[in-house]
Amino acid sequence: MKPLSFVLLCLLCLAVGSGQAWAQQVLKVGSDITYPPFEFIDDKTKEPTGFDMDLIRAIGKVMGVQVQIINTAWDGIIPGLITGNYDVIISAMTITDERAAAISFSDPYFSTGQVIAVRKGSKGISEPAHLKGKRVGVQIGTTGHFAAEKVQGAMILTFQTMPEAFLALKAGQVDAVVADEMVAIEEMAANPGQTEIVGEPFTVEYYGIAVKKGRTDLLKKINLALAQLKVDGTYDAIYQKWFGVK
Repeated sequence: MKPLSFVLLCLLCLAVGSGQAWAQQVLKVGSDITYPPFEFIDDKTKEPTGFDMDLIRAIGKVMGVQVQIINTAWDGIIPGLITGNYDVIISAMTITDERAAAISFSDPYFSTGQVIAVRKGSKGISEPAHLKGKRVGVQIGTTGHFAAEKVQGAMILTFQTMPEAFLALKAGQVDAVVADEMVAIEEMAANPGQTEIVGEPFTVEYYGIAVKKGRTDLLKKINLALAQLKVDGTYDAIYQKWFGVK
């Protein structure tokens, strides 16, 4: 570790541990556990797993609290935060101006973009403009949904989860799916030879951890913990576990 990084790590450790102690022993986390590789149920352990799950547990460890994951449907996840069902959301949630008007976001922790997925061997779709007149599957209320709606003439079919959208694609019920790049890659890895990504990502997006407006104390601790994980190598280790070398 370089000397500058070591000094920064020491300062971060002091900052996370200083000031008023976190008043709760448990950090309640809302997440839509249907979004591999970020959050999903492990077939063997039946526990939530994925990149986001490992990251929030590491953040909880730095903060000195236990983490309780609360599985929540995507279309109700922000209202649940506002009403106090949980303390934070980590659910591959893109930071947008519209969402930031209702909730507060941490510093970005992941960058991504929307891609188009089609059935393996399909022809005629390689960019967003080609979705005109096509049936396009999206998860309702996601940035993929919003991006697809901007394509003039596209026929949008919404689904509650991304796995449902991909099932519809493989069954021929939609012509394409718009999804976060890593989610589409995970689908291809889980079901080889059935779907493929065409073209390049056509948006640039950043994920953030959400907290209720006014929770500046909690937001500060999350940002400090996230920064510490990036300095001490924990973030990179989690990234490599789920996505390979960064």
